[in-house]
Amino acid sequence: MDSIKKLLPKTYFQRKRVAQEVYIVVTHYKNLMPVLDNYDTSYNIPVCLWLDESYPQTAPICYVKPTKDMVTVRGKHVDSNGEVMLPFLQEWSQETCDLVSLLQVISAVFGESPPVCVRPPQETAQETAQASCSLQFYRQAEGLDEDAQLFLTTEDDQPFHQDNETNC
Repeated sequence: MDSIKKLLPKTYFQRKRVAQEVYIVVTHYKNLMPVLDNYDTSYNIPVCLWLDESYPQTAPICYVKPTKDMVTVRGKHVDSNGEVMLPFLQEWSQETCDLVSLLQVISAVFGESPPVCVRPPQETAQETAQASCSLQFYRQAEGLDEDAQLFLTTEDDQPFHQDNETNC
């Protein structure tokens, strides 16, 4: 138990009690290992804010701008082009809204649901596009009957050959 207590910061309010509870847990669950780590992690999500000439009467236009090592994740608050879509922006009012508040909202929303992820090292943009198109095709095909077939022909009505496949 002393080793657990040493792991805990001295700032813990009830350090002795916390150490005791952790000790009991690791006694019952032998595969658990107590480790001291930070709970909050900072992520650098590149965001671009465009201020129109009519700002602050109109809301800024905001985009997630992923680095070459990132991929934008389309979701509730970010479209496929990386444009940020938040109620805060839709309800923009120059009397109650400002850039600091906007960035606080963006930080809170993206902290819960990050709009980017790390691109796998071997994956290229072309591979990402191909995977996206394949996934879209399979999703569409899932709605077809089991007996349904898809025949592809080229512009000259010759049978489609995979060697001639083009990228999306």
